[in-house]
Amino acid sequence: MDLTGRTVVITGAGRGFGRALALQAGRSGAHLFVSARSPAAAQTVADEVAADSGAKADAFACDLADPASVRAFADGVTARADRVDVLVNNGARYLVGPDLLDADDVAITDTIASGATGTVLTVKHFLPLLRASVGADVVNLVSSAAETGNHRSPAHPAFYAAKAAQAGFADILSHRLRPEGIRVISLYPPDFTDGDPLHPGWDQASRTGSDPLTARSVLDCVLFAIGQPRDCFIRSFHFEQM
Repeated sequence: MDLTGRTVVITGAGRGFGRALALQAGRSGAHLFVSARSPAAAQTVADEVAADSGAKADAFACDLADPASVRAFADGVTARADRVDVLVNNGARYLVGPDLLDADDVAITDTIASGATGTVLTVKHFLPLLRASVGADVVNLVSSAAETGNHRSPAHPAFYAAKAAQAGFADILSHRLRPEGIRVISLYPPDFTDGDPLHPGWDQASRTGSDPLTARSVLDCVLFAIGQPRDCFIRSFHFEQM
């Protein structure tokens, strides 16, 4: 889709899906603001975007588990942009380990803070810029771990807790922001393969229903949703499990 003239903010853009989305948004003409916990990782992706498509991309350090860092990120974007058209809440710590004792208290706190509190604070501090857009979208990369009764992921219980909280926040946010014309779109993918969905050799057309979900397919869902007419409110994408 054409994102020319649109301002897009992506958290957790330093690698994987966030990086791929940033590159694709740049190719579509967006002005990008990307963040990662590591400032070097964020800058590397911003440089990649500029080299790949010539799109403007600004990089920021943002630790989603640190409220001051989230505020600083939003303040930095506010100093450079008069609005945000698309906010993608992609960043969140993944924690593996099926047993509750598999992680220490610091890792558990960080996982819940980055996935749950970080999403709430990011939307809060970017809300004035979202409201300044003529048609804003908030996109949340949640997880199938947030679906009731879905126990397929090997993630730690703290990750399940973080994603369940994120899903609950997205649900009420969608209801309360709809009268303002701000769409809240949440995706609930299972664990998917990253690969390199923007590599010229990546053949999406050859994939079948027996293949695992790919980052390219999730990326296409995001672009599809934000490309719909403004009377179309797609609240969520849920994916059939293997």
